[in-house]
Amino acid sequence: MKRTLIITTIVLLVSIVGLSLFNKLASRKRDSVNLTEVMKGNFEVTVLATGELMAEKSMDILAPEIIQRGNQRGGGGDIRSQMMRIQDLIPEGTMVKPGDFIAQLDKTEYDNTLKDDRERLTSLHTNLEMKILDSAVVLNSIRDEIKNQKFLISEAQMKLRNSKYESPEIIRQAEIALDKAERVLEQRERYYTLRKAQVLQDIRNYQWFISRVTGRVEGTEELISRFTITSPSEGMVIYKRDLRGNRRKIGSMISPFDRVVATIPDLSVMMSKTFVSEIEVSKVRVGQKVNITVDAFPAKSFSGTIVSIANIGEALPNSDSKVFETLIRIDGTDPALRPSMTTSNKILIKTMNDVVYVPIDCIQAGADSVPYVYTKNRHKQIVVPGEANDKNIVIEQGLKPGTSVYVIEPENHGNFKISGEELIPLIKERNKARQLSAGY
Repeated sequence: MKRTLIITTIVLLVSIVGLSLFNKLASRKRDSVNLTEVMKGNFEVTVLATGELMAEKSMDILAPEIIQRGNQRGGGGDIRSQMMRIQDLIPEGTMVKPGDFIAQLDKTEYDNTLKDDRERLTSLHTNLEMKILDSAVVLNSIRDEIKNQKFLISEAQMKLRNSKYESPEIIRQAEIALDKAERVLEQRERYYTLRKAQVLQDIRNYQWFISRVTGRVEGTEELISRFTITSPSEGMVIYKRDLRGNRRKIGSMISPFDRVVATIPDLSVMMSKTFVSEIEVSKVRVGQKVNITVDAFPAKSFSGTIVSIANIGEALPNSDSKVFETLIRIDGTDPALRPSMTTSNKILIKTMNDVVYVPIDCIQAGADSVPYVYTKNRHKQIVVPGEANDKNIVIEQGLKPGTSVYVIEPENHGNFKISGEELIPLIKERNKARQLSAGY
């Protein structure tokens, strides 16, 4: 009985000691994973921004321009400017040569207009022919009446000559008859002149309308022939984006004021178009160097230079903050680069030499906004942070190189001793100055 109790006690003690050793080893392992050393060396201050590749220069592929033809062919037929719908479009990224098919615009409405105008033109020609025939009949009848009236005048003149030996009364009647016949002739000649002028004007009106409708028919036919859009040069087809950033595709509407259907970019000079937040845009300058990676092949990297920064910010969709469009020209050429590829742009703001820095994750802050780190020697060390990039942050005061600090909040951190309290006034003064400069 006593022997059994002794063995049980020994086993229990060994288990406790083993568990304690295991906990210590596990704790040391966790600390080795969660700890990092304070570094000293050169530090790059950078701004990160995602972007999209685009060509610096490109050739626009345009829908046909609808021209008002009011000054052609006696009026020429007005063709109204209106929206045009893309009926067919080759896939984006297709390599084309001059004259290759690019897009087909919907010509249904113009076909209907053309059909109506052709029918109207046929009717006008028919009416003109009828008008000419009717006018010929009417004018011929009037000419016959004039001819007959001239015979009547000849008879009246003959009667007047034969009455010279008659009584004055008969002579007077012959004179009146001649005068009446001459007045009738004058009236009929004047009527013929007016009627002829009226007929000619009617014919001219018909001809003017015919010319107008003919111009409209010819203009519509010529316009419809340009609804099949072909490539003006060799290259890769890239879809046009509208003001909202949406690509124009089959079914999209083309405005008369923005007739670009697609573009053929010059791939020899590529740009990365990115947007820098209003918080960081003050750091960015034209001429700064940029390291660029493309999501499609992250193993490659490219260098570039900022060539322009927008003066006015804009709000992106689903965002309240303002951003500034920034264009980066990529150095050199690479056939793998294609428009619309997503890029990651690391803009080099400046390089700081021989500074102390730690990973950003090491920095903690309480409700009073005083930053601190947890050190391996169980201190809650208050620090004065400086410039930062996407991974690390400069520590101006509070840490020495080689110090081990926690990347994440350690266990039992409430038992850590506070150090560096003398730095709090400087930190608060800087926070206040930062708030004033931001306009708070």
